Amino acid sequence: MNTPVGIDPRGPRFAASITSLLLLLAVLLGLTGADAAFALLIAIAVLFVWGVVSPRTHPWSVLFRALVRPRLAPPTELEDPRPPRFAQGVGLVVVGIGLALHALGVPGALPIAAAAAFFAAFLNAAFGYCLGCQMYLLLRRAGLFGRSTA
Repeated sequence: MNTPVGIDPRGPRFAASITSLLLLLAVLLGLTGADAAFALLIAIAVLFVWGVVSPRTHPWSVLFRALVRPRLAPPTELEDPRPPRFAQGVGLVVVGIGLALHALGVPGALPIAAAAAFFAAFLNAAFGYCLGCQMYLLLRRAGLFGRSTA
């Protein structure tokens, strides 16, 4: 299987920064019981879907390419776009479970799911460590995504 053209690794990290802020707001709103937390988490879920379906047209990707990337030096290396795309799917699953459990009346489901997703997004934003990407690589080594080169 051929590796798709690489992406600037700073783009997903930039997106994770914005996502972290939105998720932190969802956690805080969820802890106060505000109805806006549910609406915000739905919006974040839509953004995760967008990141899976069309990462190139995702708002944070467009913003990075238009406003941030031109001000930076060229990247020293490019990364495979598949792990960050998979990570968006993992975020969607985590947030989706929180939304579903909240809709079923499970107390605390919304802020807990938002906090879990925040933790992962913050790790990527602050330290460049992508949990979803690591999951992708482990699953690939296990043979679930075709042949592993590692």
